[in-house]
Amino acid sequence: MTAAFLLADHSAPPLRPGGPPAEVDLLNWLRNDAGWLPGLSLVATHGDQVVGHVVATRAHIGDAAALGLGPLSVHPDHQRTGVGNRLMRDLLLRAETAGETLVALLGDPTYCARFGFVPAQECRIEPPDPAWGDYFQVLPIGTGQHPTGRFAYAEPFDRL
Repeated sequence: MTAAFLLADHSAPPLRPGGPPAEVDLLNWLRNDAGWLPGLSLVATHGDQVVGHVVATRAHIGDAAALGLGPLSVHPDHQRTGVGNRLMRDLLLRAETAGETLVALLGDPTYCARFGFVPAQECRIEPPDPAWGDYFQVLPIGTGQHPTGRFAYAEPFDRL
């Protein structure tokens, strides 16, 4: 499933005054990037309304492939109903089925721990910004060995 558009949390800061939230611009940039993985862009619907979206794009740890997860958004009227949980679990299952070895994200450690994410430093992975601390988390997946070193998101993340 590929998103037609993203219903973002409009409390997020816009990249330019009066412009869309940063996540909307990021998603548009990601769609035009070599790191875009259409099979890892999932949409949740309720009737004919899009109520959530999650995406993972190609990232790297040194020369090794990894996934960068985000943005994840759920329409405010559907938050705390399991939509985000389902999107995350479906995306992680697809990533594992595709043979990926590691997913990283920047997010709330309390929320992300329920999916098995741990602070990146526990897996010897360095965040793009050291100030992120325990908010930069990883989930090794599959049975293979995961890479270690400095993590790099797809290039559009550098524009934020």
